[in-house]
Amino acid sequence: MAKEFSQAIQYKAIELCRHAVRMTTEAESGHPSSACALSHITAVLMYHQMRYDPANPWNPLADRLVLSEGHAVPILYAAYADVGGVVGADPKKGRKLSIEDLWTLRDLESVLDGHPNPAVGFPFFDAATGSLGQGVSVAAGLALAARLDGIDKTIYVLCGDGEAREGQIWEALDFLADQRLTNVRVIFNVNGMGQSDYTSPQQSARTLARKVAAYNLHPVTINGHDPVAIRKALSTKGPKGKPVVVIAKTVKGWGVRELQQVGYHGKPLTQESAEKAMEELRLPKKKPAFQLCPPMPRGEIPKRDLRPITLHDPDFVGLTDGMKLQATVKKGKLATRHAYGLALRELGRASRRVVALDGDVSNSTFSEFFAHEFPDRFFECRIAEQNMVSTAAGLAAGGKIPFASSFAKFLVRAYDQIEMAAYTCANLKLVGSHSGVTLGADGPSQMGVVDAAFFGSLASVRTPKGKPGCIVLNPSDAVSAYKLAVLMANYDGMVYLRTLRPETPCLYKPEETFDLVGQKVLRKGRDLLIVAWGYMVHEALAAADALKGKGVDCGVVDAYSLPLAEGFLQAVGAAGDGPPILVVEDNYAGGLGSAVAEAAAARGGPRTVTMTAQRMPKSAKTADDVLRYVGLDRDAIGRRARAILGRA
Repeated sequence: MAKEFSQAIQYKAIELCRHAVRMTTEAESGHPSSACALSHITAVLMYHQMRYDPANPWNPLADRLVLSEGHAVPILYAAYADVGGVVGADPKKGRKLSIEDLWTLRDLESVLDGHPNPAVGFPFFDAATGSLGQGVSVAAGLALAARLDGIDKTIYVLCGDGEAREGQIWEALDFLADQRLTNVRVIFNVNGMGQSDYTSPQQSARTLARKVAAYNLHPVTINGHDPVAIRKALSTKGPKGKPVVVIAKTVKGWGVRELQQVGYHGKPLTQESAEKAMEELRLPKKKPAFQLCPPMPRGEIPKRDLRPITLHDPDFVGLTDGMKLQATVKKGKLATRHAYGLALRELGRASRRVVALDGDVSNSTFSEFFAHEFPDRFFECRIAEQNMVSTAAGLAAGGKIPFASSFAKFLVRAYDQIEMAAYTCANLKLVGSHSGVTLGADGPSQMGVVDAAFFGSLASVRTPKGKPGCIVLNPSDAVSAYKLAVLMANYDGMVYLRTLRPETPCLYKPEETFDLVGQKVLRKGRDLLIVAWGYMVHEALAAADALKGKGVDCGVVDAYSLPLAEGFLQAVGAAGDGPPILVVEDNYAGGLGSAVAEAAAARGGPRTVTMTAQRMPKSAKTADDVLRYVGLDRDAIGRRARAILGRA
């Protein structure tokens, strides 16, 4: 049987390579050499090993495949078309992918993007990949979701040897060992070639195996073109419950001599060369009799719990019963990071879909409130934010509602992963504490000051689902933070919540209602409108009080979200010939102020002036000291307001 199996896989491998070569030639772009290197591994996975239903790629019981080296996707497209896999963004409107569809690779209207992207209608994949190094983390999230749901399935992930240089790969392998995720099977495609040259000896099969073993996982090194060896490696169980990592030695451009040269990464063949390749990839005259057929998932498909999560209005005294924090609450103050932690705990009580991840700062973000009560749904990712974000994206793909928390500053190192999750349309909730400059003594290495611009840019664009790439929330007090956390849990899409270190007075009553995208007019004024978010709402109110004593009537708006709500200018009384607008935010430019100015410019609105940090912050004893240093204290706001009105 081994011989017959090998012959059948060999036949499929050749057939898939032919498709990969042709489709990239037709597209005049793509990566046929990387695709061909994975031919036999793909054939074993797609026609023998994986339990999946081509007619229902959304089946939660099915094994999953994450293609971390996304550029090799033509070989997977070819196999999926061959088995008649269903494509489409909507299960009710799905259709079978045909061989003829392969020739539409990279067309604007095609579901076959240049790299995997489920959001454009290829649901066989769970995450957009291609920015290298992220696939193992996504697989970890999918595996955790399966574990929580009691589903016996395997998550396979294909990685390149070149991308093994990425630090996130090792963050993720560390995490696999920590979590003992034996239902993840990582496969390194070790072909020895990168994009521009041969890979480093540090990425050789031998060295990778030693690294994997050092990370407390079990390496298995094989010939990646030997079907029997592949089959055995994919079924091997690691000793003492260690996750298994397959090191597959392959040939880049297998079967086509021209593609085996250095410099052919991402280089399709010309029509003439493609014809020669077809000769090299000639199929045996007799098709093997051995039948290859992917096994189906086992069990009855469970029903998804899509009920909205509802919580009562926050009674912070009651919510902090038995906690030292209650003393602060009784003084009428509470930091928004504390309110978030309390909301997260209550969401966890209300729904098992809610899970939480943190990067070793849970006692600062206060996701620890959730962790103490639900340790099985809390995942400590340590100081590895890139892995945390991609793992959260995997959990979202597995049907969970993941809240991933860290300092806003530390999430900066995961911006690539966040952007890829946005392309996926992941139902991901990100929380960045210590946002802005008001945390004081710790200094700029702990301050989130560029996040508003980054996430604001995602808020400005629409996904294939027609939603913002990300909704950004910056609540000014505990009530709004709590209420917005509940709203973000019920929203299908990416949301980023900024929270504060300092304790702030509650501006809103517990029964106040909020829209996920919206604003609150706290005070009306005829002379000037001050728009702020987060901590700066309190400074804006103080500045308005001071200005009132000098005869300047200022309105104040808490513009807590990006994108701005539809009709924002009209809602705040700044449409047409309304008063000038002063936007105040304690971060760098590119966030709220930019959005308000763009809205005013597009609609012929009033003059808009923005105030952001004028110089890089540094350590200081109090929030007031830092605000004064960067030119954002209430006196500076007052001076700018009077200057706008010509009353300086």
